[in-house]
Amino acid sequence: MKKLHIVALVVIAVVIALLISQLGSFSTYETVASAKAKMGKTVTVIAKLEKQTVKYDPIRNPNYLTFQVEDTLGNKMNVAYYFEKPTDMEKSERIVLKGKMDQNGVFQIKEQSGILLKCPSKYKDNPNAMKESLSVKAVL
Repeated sequence: MKKLHIVALVVIAVVIALLISQLGSFSTYETVASAKAKMGKTVTVIAKLEKQTVKYDPIRNPNYLTFQVEDTLGNKMNVAYYFEKPTDMEKSERIVLKGKMDQNGVFQIKEQSGILLKCPSKYKDNPNAMKESLSVKAVL
């Protein structure tokens, strides 16, 4: 074999090894029911925040927040987050949670990056935005 063939085979082997190692890091979104079925495993759930259930007392414990969420199928679960309450949490339309379900049925989030808020104002399209932009530029 030529040296070029050997180098090409090594490069192909490295690329295949990288692809296989990254295969496990792809995550899918779970429902509340499937998160409960995968107890103890880290899962990602998208749900709607039940705003009236948020309990946070920064004086007693600034690093403990509990609340309840509901997925699109209507299933609810309790969540415990062990960091300070995210700013404008109640304004979010959807919330992405990454954590583990424990034996008591509480979804435990023990990483600060375990909550991602989806703000509705950022994702709503304004159908008149183009007209407004053009009219402002025309005036200038």
